[in-house]
Amino acid sequence: MRHAAIGLSLLASALLLSCGTKERRPEQTVTANELYLHHDTVWQHADDYSDTIEIRYAKGLSVSYESDGIHIAISNPDPAAASGRVEAFVMTKPASRFICTTALQVGNFEVLGLEDRIVGMNSLRNLFSPQVKAQMADGRTVRIGKEGNFDLETVIAARPDYIFVSASKHGGFEALKECGIPLLSHHGYKETDPLGQAEWIKLIGLLTGETRRANAVFADIERKYLTLRDEVARLDSLSRPTIISGRQIRDGWYIAGGRSYLAQLFHDAGARYIMADNEDSGGTTLDFEAVYARGLNADFWQTDGSFDGDFTLQTLADEDPRYASMRAWKEQHVLFCNLTRKPYRELAGVQPHLLLADFVKAFHPELLPDYHPTYYEIIK
Repeated sequence: MRHAAIGLSLLASALLLSCGTKERRPEQTVTANELYLHHDTVWQHADDYSDTIEIRYAKGLSVSYESDGIHIAISNPDPAAASGRVEAFVMTKPASRFICTTALQVGNFEVLGLEDRIVGMNSLRNLFSPQVKAQMADGRTVRIGKEGNFDLETVIAARPDYIFVSASKHGGFEALKECGIPLLSHHGYKETDPLGQAEWIKLIGLLTGETRRANAVFADIERKYLTLRDEVARLDSLSRPTIISGRQIRDGWYIAGGRSYLAQLFHDAGARYIMADNEDSGGTTLDFEAVYARGLNADFWQTDGSFDGDFTLQTLADEDPRYASMRAWKEQHVLFCNLTRKPYRELAGVQPHLLLADFVKAFHPELLPDYHPTYYEIIK
């Protein structure tokens, strides 16, 4: 009887996921552990979702439906940024051809299964997508050069409807204006709310005419994230471990700011961030000794980097012997994401539910007994 009950529970969970948000009923409660077992292609159920886009989390994106078309406004959501310009335009018909200039922009198309809409890219560095790599190999997606040295003839020949640019890139984009193709800033990476970052996939849904698909994919991300976050929130506050981030980079200890995307993930995953009182909304460099002193007795330690081979605790100690005196190092509670092996830059921003699960798996493994980490893993 016990096995039959478990089977019926999992069947109900699968049916619930395949029906979309409109079919959800209060009695169909599914745990985060059950939700994270499902990896079906959610856009196959896109017809169950609205074809109207509503922005709820992203601060740098707004959408309104007017008589003359869909009004879209894009701005920099970083709370530390000076009041910048707003890119406002009216969309009257979907587009089908885009150029991307960062890995994260590619990821926005990738999670929607719309890689075939990418007709140009500036670099293969940090690219993981097998589909886009295949498109570049057979010429469906072309290389347009690097910032400051774009091949304008190639750009024009690709016939893009829009070119996505990034505020973090300097130089070169001005030259693209000579092509007469609209440039759109993609500020998703500047959002400090994890779901706000992921919600920028709705912009791709709007521009491509795949709004139902974007709503379906985001609803899946949102539901998994919020379900897990809420389960964590019910834990006893005394069970929350402490965590420090980053490590020595050149002239100081590079940390995630206390108002950053990662700081919010730490909190939602049930940890107390040692540097939560820091006011920075992005990454920042502080005095090594000051951070080391505060993080010395932290329960966990999160860091990342590009590394050929296996990054181990000994690798850390070889970088700086002082690391070996830290509690997280001694207790083997170091979470590392190898950017050489993991598509973090490409997909993590649009998969906050998986980042959250990685941290919950480390801090509170009892909540996700069947989950295997995607980006951050405990190193030995």
